[in-house]
Amino acid sequence: MTPSDASGGAPSGAAAGRWSSLDRPPLNAAVLERALVGDGGLWSSVEVVAATGSTNTDLAARAGQLPEGAVLVAEEQTAGRGRLDRSWVAPARSGLFFSVLLKPGDSVPQERWGWLTLLAGVAAATGVSRAAGVDTALKWPNDLLVTVEGEERKTGGILAERVSDGVVLGIGLNVTLAEHELPVPEAGSLILAKAAVTDREPLLKAVLRSLEHWYGEWRAAGGDPAASGLQEAYAADCVTLGRHVRADLPGGRTLTGTAEAVDADGRLVVRTAEDRHETVGAGDVVHLRSVR
Repeated sequence: MTPSDASGGAPSGAAAGRWSSLDRPPLNAAVLERALVGDGGLWSSVEVVAATGSTNTDLAARAGQLPEGAVLVAEEQTAGRGRLDRSWVAPARSGLFFSVLLKPGDSVPQERWGWLTLLAGVAAATGVSRAAGVDTALKWPNDLLVTVEGEERKTGGILAERVSDGVVLGIGLNVTLAEHELPVPEAGSLILAKAAVTDREPLLKAVLRSLEHWYGEWRAAGGDPAASGLQEAYAADCVTLGRHVRADLPGGRTLTGTAEAVDADGRLVVRTAEDRHETVGAGDVVHLRSVR
């Protein structure tokens, strides 16, 4: 899934038929359920729908009636959203578009729930790298990057939304988009990165299993990012660290400097030219150059 500020979107309904391809078979919900849902595991259900506006919106609306671990997957999203309410577009069955419901409860203080976005990033990067055989990196706070012809390109993103008693995490990943299908030149896909595997079922299973592992570690540590190993793992995967960056902050303010760390609250620590350390909790970060 790739962000776009354009008003247009991927085709839906009858028009989606032109995207049909033997290289883009539908997901098998029964196979996914058998593989992922079981006693003692995190995942309680896996539902696959042909199309919807937004899996995050749909799952959030039903969160009060569903147990933790509900997974909703769409073959196509017609109103997918990224950060800052940007639209997200992709041809049907060209990627993974799914949301999961997590309910940490009293085991994790709510002030630490913000780490779930970064946790999902670590889980997605780890799962994709293992299953697809392609290097996947993180751009703070929630972008998944792959390398296409020597250039870093965004191939996925994560959106977290609070609900009454938990968090809905939405993950989008471009899998088989060809160059001419990308909405913006900066976008990428696993197939363009020459991934060894582009079958969506093993990719989805790998990401969900990785997410289950990291969520279990984080929850067992009371949400402590250091004790759970999450903070270290995120820093190891985050290519923003060590870069000269520009952060476009809410309110129109711009901050430029070197990204040095991710702190205990998940914020990006930037050292400015005046040798001040400032933290960025929200905003767009642009990589300017590497200083490592």
